[in-house]
Amino acid sequence: MADFLIYSGYLILLINLILYSISFFRKEKVNGFFVTYLFFAFSMQISMELLYHLHFNNLFLVNIFIIGQMILLGLFYNSLIKVKRQKIFVKSILLIGILIFCVQFLIEPAEFLKFNLFAITLTSLFCVIFGLLHFYNMLTENKVYYYITIAVIFFMLGSTVLYLIGNLTLTLSLDVKYFSWKLNAFLFLVYQLVILYEWKVSFYKNAIES
Repeated sequence: MADFLIYSGYLILLINLILYSISFFRKEKVNGFFVTYLFFAFSMQISMELLYHLHFNNLFLVNIFIIGQMILLGLFYNSLIKVKRQKIFVKSILLIGILIFCVQFLIEPAEFLKFNLFAITLTSLFCVIFGLLHFYNMLTENKVYYYITIAVIFFMLGSTVLYLIGNLTLTLSLDVKYFSWKLNAFLFLVYQLVILYEWKVSFYKNAIES
């Protein structure tokens, strides 16, 4: 069941990458930062999966992924925001986040090779802030990337909670431990399906007409 959820999530992510990449070159362009995010996410997920099957430690890739995800989603939402102060706010958060991780990894280099719950929590929190800021703007503006923003907010919050629970249940039974990971795989699949739905709502018509 877990493998089905995981590989289904990867498949939908690949489909999203292909569809959004095609739409990037159409008249109604997809945001370039979001296409880059999808490409980065797919590349990292496949790389982590490959290292796992080769029995290598892939936790350093997890840390690269969550930090890269924070940066790319930050740049994505920054490109959508029109208010100068909000843009400065987003860029400031990104800079603060990068500096925090640079200091952490310089002081404790071994943390880069471990399951870094602090980094996961902080990067997810920042992504949620970016999403909420854009969601707030959409209350008085056009609903651009509306479903993606909802998906980002709920997935980042849900995934972080599950990682925290998973970390707390390491000493409990394997069933409890793996249930949280299965649920996270399910959330990832739903996340990708919502992104796919956004493409259908916002870009499908233009892709067909082209």
